[in-house]
Amino acid sequence: MKNIEEFLIAVAQKVEDKKAPVNDFERIQTTEPFRVLVATILSARTKDEVTSAAVKRLFSKIKGPKDLEKLSTEEIERLIYPVGFFRNKARFLAALPGALEAFGYKVPDNLQDLLKIPGVGRKTANLVLSRAFGKRAICVDTHVHRIMNMWGFVKTRTPEETERALEKILPKGWWSRVNPVLVAFGRTICKPVAPRCKKCPVERECPKVRNR
Repeated sequence: MKNIEEFLIAVAQKVEDKKAPVNDFERIQTTEPFRVLVATILSARTKDEVTSAAVKRLFSKIKGPKDLEKLSTEEIERLIYPVGFFRNKARFLAALPGALEAFGYKVPDNLQDLLKIPGVGRKTANLVLSRAFGKRAICVDTHVHRIMNMWGFVKTRTPEETERALEKILPKGWWSRVNPVLVAFGRTICKPVAPRCKKCPVERECPKVRNR
């Protein structure tokens, strides 16, 4: 059986060769911390193209956190619709200026402070640390959690448990890369429903396949 890095290398080559759509979203993301934070908040349970369009509409009206104070929650809702849970997200964005005031209206560059911001959980915080600040951070979403458990590298019940487990076994060079690779893999090949196993580069070594 391949080790965890060999699995990831094989998968990365496959999704990068196919130019999976999710990778395009990863590439166009700015590294400006505030924009990354906003885009990541909006991206939860939302297709990449919908998120990208919402970000463009919102930033046609604002440049930074203080500009959000000039918009009502209803105006923010109209700008970000139809992202998933747009009303909740509009409230989170409306609260951003107040949350960032304690940090000089700048996005903090550490996990502890990021988690104090409304709408920011560990997944969002780690994405911001990785994309905006170039820090090594393991972002565990449903794809990373599901696939790592399926492969048998972790046996965890929650994404946070998976993050802790991966910190112990995942080479640090993969900490920031594992999320975009497995998100692309999970959306295009290793789907939770009707996975395309015949197109999988690690099918022969996959514990799920062997145990059928």
